[in-house]
Order: sequence, then structure tokens, then C-alpha cells
Amino acid sequence: MIKSAPIGMFDSGVGGTSIFKAVQQLLSKEQIIYLADSRNAPYGAKSKSEIIDLSYKNTELLLDQGAKIIVVACNTATTNAIKELRCSFDVPFIGIEPAIKPAALQSKSKVIGILATKGTLSSELFTKTSELFAKNTEIIEVIGEGLVPLVEKGLLNSEKTRNLLTRLLQPMIAKGIDYLVLGCSHYPYLIPLIKEILPEGVQIIDSGEAVAKQTKAVLQNAKLLSDRLEKDSIFFSNKNPKVLDDLVNYNRIEKFKVSYLDF
Repeated sequence: MIKSAPIGMFDSGVGGTSIFKAVQQLLSKEQIIYLADSRNAPYGAKSKSEIIDLSYKNTELLLDQGAKIIVVACNTATTNAIKELRCSFDVPFIGIEPAIKPAALQSKSKVIGILATKGTLSSELFTKTSELFAKNTEIIEVIGEGLVPLVEKGLLNSEKTRNLLTRLLQPMIAKGIDYLVLGCSHYPYLIPLIKEILPEGVQIIDSGEAVAKQTKAVLQNAKLLSDRLEKDSIFFSNKNPKVLDDLVNYNRIEKFKVSYLDF
């Protein structure tokens, strides 16, 4: 594998661009190829076998593009499929899962909220992580049903989105959470609205920075860090490239191109 090979990244749609931004900020000399599987979003309502099949498809496409490492920028795909991916492909995989550990360790009220998809909350990995790091913490789990489709449509600040978030967050507010963990890569785009709804002082945690640091560490250990950016990053969408293009511009990402790809 050569240093100038791209980083491969996939998500069940456009949400993983929040992870892309964090990775690119830390690894500015790396080319990234991003797959937005918006046609099959959301993954959270699908069965484990369906999620594994879709994750295999995305991985194979990225490897065909020459990826030297795969970032699974999707909580649901990570918690349901990353074990199988690591057993089946001979490249490093970086996953993303809800940041339960830092929230539980830092919480003073010992009540934290997790907003995630059904697929993430029902996964074996999520259960194990919760049992390991949050034994003395009450976790208020809420399925963010309906949020991913709104982000996929670009409705980040609509009244419909605000009303849905208000309803979903209410059980957590009623229990007195002091930390909210965002368990889906789509949700960071809703942070401005979430802040307006949550009481002052509630901390919001997402996993973008941690994923970026882990990606850098793995590439560094494998001596695969690129020393210069040779090509623009590429974003592929199999449904609506305009929404993807809008979010990339929203993130002020430079040196990229967005294309439709039938996958």
C-alpha cells in the first residue's frame, strides 16, 4: 500500500460528512473518497444481515478505488458490521460508536442521554460498551426515529425538525441529563437546534474528533500517512448529490468534487 492512496469512508447517507470534516481537519494532506449510501438510508431500521451486506458493498467499492484504510462513518454500520468487515478484508477499519465512556465518566448527575438509531441501540457492541463504562450511570436511550430522513433532505433548521427533536429530547430533559451523546453521524448537523431545546449546561458529545485521532494513529503506525495532497477528495452519492454538495459547502470543505454514482 502506498502513502498517497486515499482514505475510504462510507455512511448510510450524508451524515458522515461530519466525520469527514474532522478527519480532513486533522489530516489535511490526505485524499478522502466518501460514499453516501443515501438510497438505502437510514440503516438504523434495517436488520443486522442487511446492514452487513450494505457495509460489504460499500467496502468493496472503496477498495476498488484504492483505499488504504476504511472509516465506517456510521454508528449503525460500526455496531452491527465492523467485526465481520475486519474478519473479511485485509485493510484497517476505523469505526464510530456512541461516546458513552467520556459522558459517563464526566457526568455529575450520573444521568446521561443517548440519541441514536434503533440499529445502534439494539446492537451487541452498544450493550457491551454501556455495561463496561456506565455501570453506575443511568442511561436514557431514545431512538431518533425520523431524524436521518430530515437531514438527508437538508432540513436542518425546519419547524418539522425542531418539533421532532423537542419531542425526542423531552424524556431526557425530564430525567435531568447533564450529557447528551449523539449516536448517529447525521445528528451533529442538528446541534444548533438541540442547543436551543436542551437546558443550559447540558454538554453534547459526538465522535468526530475521536475518529479523526484514531485514523491518524493507525495510519502513523502503519507508516501510511501521506506527506502531500495529490488529488482532490471525492464524494459519491447514489441518490441526491445536491444535498451532499450543500453539506460539503456548509462545512467549508475545500478541494473536492461531488458526483452521482449508481451503487
